[in-house]
Amino acid sequence: MMTQSPTTELEQEGLLALQQLPDPEPPLEHCPPSVAGKLDLLLLAIEALDYNAAELMVMVVKELELTRVIPNRVTLWQLRGANPLRRAYNRRLLTLNQARALVLVLVYLAKRLTILIRQLLLAAEQLQQHHLSLAHHPRLHDYCQRFRSHFRKRMNLRRERLQVYRDDERLNLLAMDLLNQLLFCTGTCGAQRLWASLFAGDVL
Repeated sequence: MMTQSPTTELEQEGLLALQQLPDPEPPLEHCPPSVAGKLDLLLLAIEALDYNAAELMVMVVKELELTRVIPNRVTLWQLRGANPLRRAYNRRLLTLNQARALVLVLVYLAKRLTILIRQLLLAAEQLQQHHLSLAHHPRLHDYCQRFRSHFRKRMNLRRERLQVYRDDERLNLLAMDLLNQLLFCTGTCGAQRLWASLFAGDVL
């Protein structure tokens, strides 16, 4: 019979980081599907910002010593497949520690992109002030275009609640809203604030 290897000192640090995100009230054994949906969409926005994000996610899991919770890239994609909006929805429910691990990965990646996120949000504000479309800012246009492409490839647009996202402008608005949420993650206690927000309201 196989026995689980002892937890290393670094792995223990990763587990301690998870414990900094408190149990929700009332206590839950698993996260509601909406939590998986919110996390997956934020990770989708990260992918639209950074061409190497998919590989970086796997690297960050190792760097944060979270491999006890997310042992490999297959598990990572299975956890993202818990988003009920996905075409390949796998009907699993995230455990609290799985959701915590995704939060820590997401916040780490968002902080790496803080300058770019701020630049894009500032550019969007300036375009709005001058009544110009996002197409007038190449980097912002590229982000929204990539987000729309990722969203439409991976989400089940046959679902009634997603029909509205056949329209480019509505998807652009979602992409920009997710940018604001990512900026929220980069601030003081970003992981704790994001964790608390996951259990209140919906992204879509």
